[in-house]
Amino acid sequence: MTSSHLANYTDTTKPGKRIMIVAGEASGDLHGAELVRELMALDSSLTLSGIGGAGMAAAGVNLLCDISRLAVMGLIEVISRLKDIRAAMKILENQFQSNKPDLLVLIDYPGFNLELARRAKKYNIPVLYYISPKIWAWREGRIKSIKKYVDRMAVILPFEKKFYEGHGVEVDFVGNPLLDQVHTTLTSNEFKSCHEIDSDATVIGIMPGSRKQEIAKLLPMFMQTALLLNSEIKNCVFLLPLASTLTVDDLNEHGAIDDRLDIRIIKDKRYETMAACDAAMAASGTLTMELAILQVPMVVCYRILKLTHFLAKPFIKAEFASLVNLVAEKEVVPELLQQQATPENIYRKILPLLLNRETREAMKQKLAHVAKQLGEPGGSKRTARLAMEMLAGMTSNG
Repeated sequence: MTSSHLANYTDTTKPGKRIMIVAGEASGDLHGAELVRELMALDSSLTLSGIGGAGMAAAGVNLLCDISRLAVMGLIEVISRLKDIRAAMKILENQFQSNKPDLLVLIDYPGFNLELARRAKKYNIPVLYYISPKIWAWREGRIKSIKKYVDRMAVILPFEKKFYEGHGVEVDFVGNPLLDQVHTTLTSNEFKSCHEIDSDATVIGIMPGSRKQEIAKLLPMFMQTALLLNSEIKNCVFLLPLASTLTVDDLNEHGAIDDRLDIRIIKDKRYETMAACDAAMAASGTLTMELAILQVPMVVCYRILKLTHFLAKPFIKAEFASLVNLVAEKEVVPELLQQQATPENIYRKILPLLLNRETREAMKQKLAHVAKQLGEPGGSKRTARLAMEMLAGMTSNG
């Protein structure tokens, strides 16, 4: 179905309430899919539409636009996708007019979603924001938009509830949905056996993120680090889990295939792939928390365009870039940011985690402690109940 057709699309197949749900990247699609499953378990008559990826589509969301064209990061990088972003916004606002949702659920992706919330208010559509923008880290001024256009926040990090309460925003700490999603069905040895990896091999994760910009910045650097490690460690295997927003060609474009390395691109069993790693090179983001829950030691890297970093730096308040360190409120995992992120520096930081069992175990214990701070499982279920409460409240008030 083309975007022009989607702009005029109206679903009249179900009599139930309509919820529009909008995610803008792979992690949002993951959380959105789980939320949709919980919503449908509570009320199977719901009609769900919005923006997401394969996960949300499989869960039952009618996609008005796919996230693959919207998953960008950085102030400068967004400019190259403005046409796609504006087209997606127009499609959704057309839905506000022709097929008005009873509730709008926003998942992270603040640049787009806060503007969408503003437009939703013109049509008196209630807004639930699930997974907070990281305004406590940078661009705190966005709190004004949230207070004005968002009816309720559902946050997944323990310190966020206090932050929003301090600003007078109605907020619920629902627990982190990753606690429900991150689990494995194979042991590390079983995974190795399935992929014909020696049981005594050193397994190293190459995890450059889910956005094409991240891949372009981090994957070549991770591959250079892999060559350094391969020359130092005998019998090592590199695992590269494929994000749902990417293709193998996206990875190959930036050097994911190298005949000098035993590197495996894994298209499924994401968490089994991650858990099989002795340590990982990882992009900053949700990925770091997934690794923490699985207790996989890591070195975290982050790189954006120099101009983007220069423009953003005055607005950055957080002491750390990775969620793991932010939740711990101290450095649990090493962070290499911008010019510090080099193959040589990554090599120096990750090598002790691979060669020294005590060093690796010490980090794993710290990661387990961070995971315990994320609350109890059931975050998606609690968020679904909040959404149904908002629908019920709207009905009783209507």
